[in-house]
Amino acid sequence: MAVYRIYVEKKQDYKVEEKSVLEDIRTALRIESVEEVRIINRYDAEEISEDNFNRAVPTVFSEPPVDDIYGELPELSEGQRIFAVEFLPGQFDQRADSAAQCIQMLCQGDRPVVKYAKLYILSGKITDEEFGKIKHYLINAVEARECGLEKYDTLKIKYDIPTEVATLDGFLELDDKGLDDFVRNYGLAMDDDDIKFCQNYFKGEKRCPTITEIRMIDTYWSDHCRHT
Repeated sequence: MAVYRIYVEKKQDYKVEEKSVLEDIRTALRIESVEEVRIINRYDAEEISEDNFNRAVPTVFSEPPVDDIYGELPELSEGQRIFAVEFLPGQFDQRADSAAQCIQMLCQGDRPVVKYAKLYILSGKITDEEFGKIKHYLINAVEARECGLEKYDTLKIKYDIPTEVATLDGFLELDDKGLDDFVRNYGLAMDDDDIKFCQNYFKGEKRCPTITEIRMIDTYWSDHCRHT
């Protein structure tokens, strides 16, 4: 079944969040090069007919009096930068879940699969270093990650079932940079101190951990951070 997509952006007079983010960038990060922030909410839906999706656009996904609606991502002007943010797999997405429930009630049918992402468009003479700092500030690594702009073939997540659990050989010998790369490459929520603690623990065990053990520790640590 097809995946349908819509982009929703507040009209100029209702850009409260955009103004707040711009102020944060200028005050908290002391980055003055950003001239404007645009925020676009992106919704993808699957297991829904095109007619029902079109019914949901002005009733569930947007409020026509205050929102602009796009079928395609607006073209960027010179000097603009863009990135998208989505929840990590397994994290509860309230906005997507609420949209799916509302569509089910609206159409009196099965609940569709809905996926949500927030897009930031920044205008100004922004350096690569500044852009990286802004992304790091706006993306809460405990529960979210940067995602792509391309369209999905399906919203269903396919997991490969491993025949054996991989042992992370060499983990005990990683230096600080190696541990930092390890966290980033595996998309973990742990910070430098957390992963160092794990390394010291397994040094005491005199063995390298499996990827399953690291994932379990990271998941429980992520939940702990969100609830404390």
